Amino acid sequence: MTVQKINLRLSVLTALILLCAFSRIIPHMPNFSPLGAIGLFGAAHFTKKWQAFIIPISATWISDLFINNVIYGQYYSEFTWFYQGFYWQYGSYLIITLVGILILHKINVGRVIAGALAATAIFFLVSNFGFWIGSSTYPQNFGGLMTCYAAGIPFLNGTLLGDLFYSGVLFGMFALAQYKFPFLRIANVETRN
Repeated sequence: MTVQKINLRLSVLTALILLCAFSRIIPHMPNFSPLGAIGLFGAAHFTKKWQAFIIPISATWISDLFINNVIYGQYYSEFTWFYQGFYWQYGSYLIITLVGILILHKINVGRVIAGALAATAIFFLVSNFGFWIGSSTYPQNFGGLMTCYAAGIPFLNGTLLGDLFYSGVLFGMFALAQYKFPFLRIANVETRN
């Protein structure tokens, strides 16, 4: 692959991830989000694995800046760079990307579905744990943690549907793009390291 084609492929991947990250501004059910899917997508398609972590997290952060300061700006007294507890959500996205690297070394429908299911479980477990720890809402014991997880169950459906939908859209769109524009394919498997 020439440098120009590699840069064009990187640009297309990045644009798809940014577009999905900003789709969060479209009205949707609670927790119906592309963020787990963009971690999986990056894990599967970036040839330099550091990009799989940096680009989706950066897209998430940029979309958070817009959402927190433009859409929900009236709820914050000053410009918000990071919301409270962001590190739990961002940490879950990094774990999702790591799991995506392990699961999606070969891309097929079954592996994408398995990745989406894993993303849902990871986000649920990490984000609810983060909400529970140090919380005044739930007792700081095992019972309190289980109560917190139980309270998160109604939001699990939105997370699962979002992970499945956006994984289907991202992986499907890019597979179609690779079919139509062969330069988007990786010519040499060795470049995937």
